[in-house]
Amino acid sequence: MAFDPQLTPGARNAVRVCLRVQASEKVTVITDEVNLEIAAALVRELEEVGCRYQTWVLEDVATRPLTDFPLAIAEDLDSSQVSIFAAQAQTNELKSRMQMTDVVNRRKTRHAHMVNINKRIMLEGMRADFLKVDRLSVKVLETVRKAKQIRAKTAAGTDLVADLNPNYRWVKTSGIISPEKWSNLPGGEVFTTPGEVNGTFVIDGVVGDYLCAKFGDLKSSPLTIQVKGNRLIEAHSANKELKDDFWAYTHTDENSNRVGEFAIGTNIELKDVIGEILQDEKYPGVHIAFGNPYGAHTGAEWYSSTHIDVVGRNFDIWVDGEQIMRGGQFLIEA
Repeated sequence: MAFDPQLTPGARNAVRVCLRVQASEKVTVITDEVNLEIAAALVRELEEVGCRYQTWVLEDVATRPLTDFPLAIAEDLDSSQVSIFAAQAQTNELKSRMQMTDVVNRRKTRHAHMVNINKRIMLEGMRADFLKVDRLSVKVLETVRKAKQIRAKTAAGTDLVADLNPNYRWVKTSGIISPEKWSNLPGGEVFTTPGEVNGTFVIDGVVGDYLCAKFGDLKSSPLTIQVKGNRLIEAHSANKELKDDFWAYTHTDENSNRVGEFAIGTNIELKDVIGEILQDEKYPGVHIAFGNPYGAHTGAEWYSSTHIDVVGRNFDIWVDGEQIMRGGQFLIEA
């Protein structure tokens, strides 16, 4: 399939820098009808590397939205060292993606998770210098790994305190992908499961999962939430549909309203939120997620069937009282 050559730098970054695919390896590529052009650019890079690969188009093997991850793809994934998921999220498909990452975790596959990838992200976030992003991510990780508390504030009204649990691990997903942890691409964050989060979060960036495509950039109509004892207790917005949909999502199961992730975006190549969660959660600042804590990586022992990120803008961040970000700019050199 022909594709826009402007996709090549981002595709090359994914295959050669982030995943470091070798000619001796086998790669599973999973895409959908929306992203055939991006998949073609990725496949061209795999062909140039000279590895074996198998491409799957979700609509060819299952009805969307997926209720379960297709068995045929899971069996192919089970024999690959590397995998790429480049497809759009549809309503209630998170379960199927979790089934996919269960295979990835078990096999320790180097997996690039490109949910809701699009051309703009390929031309922006996927062209980042991920080696530079990784250097900064390592320094941030070193700063937060032994911290007891992180505070985040914004001029918009966010004032959030995270007390950290020393039994939970911090994870770096900078875009340089290892067998130990699959990663979203574009990459650029460090995250953990917090011990307890309390305070106000003004979501003037984006909300995640399939709600992102529905509501986009929230700068003009933010969602303000209150968190107490690690649980979502209030949500307010001038956009009633946004508030209602978010509230329903975060009350799917008993832990859907529980903060499962506390993260710091480290992709300093990104200049602003664009209304696409895949890229925006890497934007420098704090984001949190309600629901599944990715316990296989953080060590958290509880579970949720849902996971939704929330992103703000222009943070000040203090780690045990030491400021590491002012107005969205890191005070740490990459």
